[in-house]
Amino acid sequence: MTESRTLTPAGRRIVAAAEELFYERGITPVGVDLIAERSGVTKRTLYNQFGSKDDLVAAYLAGRDRRWRCLVSSAVEACADPVEAVTAPFGALRSWSEANSRGCAFMNALAELPDPEHPAHRIAAAQKRWLLRLFEQLATAAGCQAPAALAIRLLVLHEGALATQPLPVDTLTETTELARALVRAAVTSA
Repeated sequence: MTESRTLTPAGRRIVAAAEELFYERGITPVGVDLIAERSGVTKRTLYNQFGSKDDLVAAYLAGRDRRWRCLVSSAVEACADPVEAVTAPFGALRSWSEANSRGCAFMNALAELPDPEHPAHRIAAAQKRWLLRLFEQLATAAGCQAPAALAIRLLVLHEGALATQPLPVDTLTETTELARALVRAAVTSA
């Protein structure tokens, strides 16, 4: 994640407009002219605040990343049972999905920005690595057998639920049940 910066009111409007536009339309097709117009600032103000579109995309994803991590951390902390905590990110995804129905902004960014040196690509990739490490830490704390392998399976299920989110099918319920079954089996055989 990039360092947090204190934004001016104009900077906050720019990020809010960029977030809406990038998430709804994609990163590549949205230009700074439209973002400036939508946020009620000049292009000069946008560039003074962020320097480049790439840095604005990174700011957009960093903000989403902070909110997502906070939601997941709260869901994990709300679980009294360490075994239940392993699948808490799936519950957080259900809450997140209520306001985010166009799939995963991080996966979308990785698809649109394949250069690993792009600042937004680095943030999106770091978000996925963070979730993988979290699943492994939670599986270890719950006493699951082969926590690293389980973490990979849980990440694949989680990402699959995100990828199928725009379909008119509730894959998250089935995915969550499958994740719970994997965790129970890993605990039982530990």
